[in-house]
Amino acid sequence: MLDAPASALLIEAFANTVDVELGTDELATPAGLSAWLAARELLDRPRRIGAADHALCLRLRDGVREELGAHVGETADAALLAGADEALRELPVLMSVRGGGAGGPALSPAPELSPVRAALARLAVAWTELTVTGDAARLKRCSEHACAWVFWDVSKNRSRRWCSMRVCGNRAKARRYTARQTATAPATGLPHD
Repeated sequence: MLDAPASALLIEAFANTVDVELGTDELATPAGLSAWLAARELLDRPRRIGAADHALCLRLRDGVREELGAHVGETADAALLAGADEALRELPVLMSVRGGGAGGPALSPAPELSPVRAALARLAVAWTELTVTGDAARLKRCSEHACAWVFWDVSKNRSRRWCSMRVCGNRAKARRYTARQTATAPATGLPHD
């Protein structure tokens, strides 16, 4: 089984701050965003977050979730992807030849960023690491639209489509079976009362 790297766990947690099934969003308010960032030690303590930074974060998350849906063959919403790209341009990161884990280059938030934007830039760094290593392809959004939970694909050939085969996969397969049965059911030709 392939363990998810720290960057994947962070992006997975970030994407799953919205729960489609329950209709909840941990980042719905600036205070919620502040608490989430502090809980993951991306901020040293909860801070006041303005509307612009809150909106920036939501654009980034929406685009990341959209891209993760594309990893299971969904058609991505170009506007959401463009919004995330715009958000990333507002979160500059620097590359350094020292400071990386194994002596390699390291990415870090630009020093001029506010603490909140630096925290968001750490999310951008995590996404960049996943993309550069190719690990982003293992992070996917469940194909079950009522779920849409983000998960790390541990399958050998990276073909998993659902967060849980027992729940979401079975739901999808049952719907397809019912649709096939309905489409092939012969008309009885009997008059209706």
